[in-house]
Amino acid sequence: MLVRLLYASRAAEPVTGELIESILRSSHAHNPALGITGVLCYGGDVYMQVLEGGRGAVNGLYNKIVRDSRHREVMLLLYEEIAERRFAGWTMGQVNLKKINPSLLLKHAELPELDPFAVTGAASMALLEDLTATASILGRTG
Repeated sequence: MLVRLLYASRAAEPVTGELIESILRSSHAHNPALGITGVLCYGGDVYMQVLEGGRGAVNGLYNKIVRDSRHREVMLLLYEEIAERRFAGWTMGQVNLKKINPSLLLKHAELPELDPFAVTGAASMALLEDLTATASILGRTG
């Protein structure tokens, strides 16, 4: 059974290029064997990530993320059973929102900043879908 999980968290320390690379290296090394695909979005001190895959693998990874000292205020935004993946081509794509047109953020939120804590899970997922449609996600593997 496939599931999609979307969560948000705040960074426990300043988000640097090195920190993002560390997260992505770990994702690329471990996610394929687990059958997990997804996208990591970050802006300011906020992470937003969608994970897709088997229920056990996705739940296990999410529980690991909740315990990860790099994250604080981890919040589950959306969890659903799915018939197919939306992010099948990414072992873990990435989006740096500093490089995105602010109007795309305003389409889904009150302010042109990433704040998944202030919008619905559906609005956050719609933002990710728009980012996919505009080729704003880096790291496609498929």
